[in-house]
Amino acid sequence: MPARLLLLFIFLASGIAGVCQTDSTALRLPPKDSLRTARISADTLVPGESVVVKKKHDPRKATIRSAILPGWGQAYNRKYWKIPVVYAALGGTALVFNFNRIQYNKLKYAYFYVINRNTADSNLFKLSNVDPELQGFAIAGDSYSLQTYRNQYRKNIDYSVLFFLFFWALNVVDATVDGHLKDFDVSNDLSMHIKPAINALPNTIGMSVVFTIGKHPQKAKPLPF
Repeated sequence: MPARLLLLFIFLASGIAGVCQTDSTALRLPPKDSLRTARISADTLVPGESVVVKKKHDPRKATIRSAILPGWGQAYNRKYWKIPVVYAALGGTALVFNFNRIQYNKLKYAYFYVINRNTADSNLFKLSNVDPELQGFAIAGDSYSLQTYRNQYRKNIDYSVLFFLFFWALNVVDATVDGHLKDFDVSNDLSMHIKPAINALPNTIGMSVVFTIGKHPQKAKPLPF
């Protein structure tokens, strides 16, 4: 009888131990470090707590803004020192355009005065309205010189317009490039490693130099728990 009671006690003890082991395995929590690197979902946020998310820089916005208004893309990229450079280039070409336009109109009027002074339309053009610097050509009837200078200023007008459009496009390109490089690592973090290498073709051993330039992968920051 005592032997049977002893066997029954051993059987019950082993069963209880197995159940406890199973329960402890099922309720085992993950390591604390794994919880730190887990992402915070929306339902785990504390009510009233705000999460600051850094807004990503968009190069497309810099391109569009710079195309609409010169310097706007540079302002979006926070390159404020480039705005005066942009407006100096565009303003200079605009001044050149305006100067050539004024000179062209003066020469055109003087030229029309000369070729029409002996025609029925002579009353439409008066010598007093001719620019004082060009009245000598008008009185002498030198239509060839007036026409030559007029055509030259006409070319200058076309060139100034082309340069104005060129600087406008350059302003857009500059804003676009700066927009793409805004989030690029341009620090002095340049590393060089020298390690042995095997050339596959001649099957010889040599040395290789490896440069590491650019962004480094960001490490996951532990979350405060």
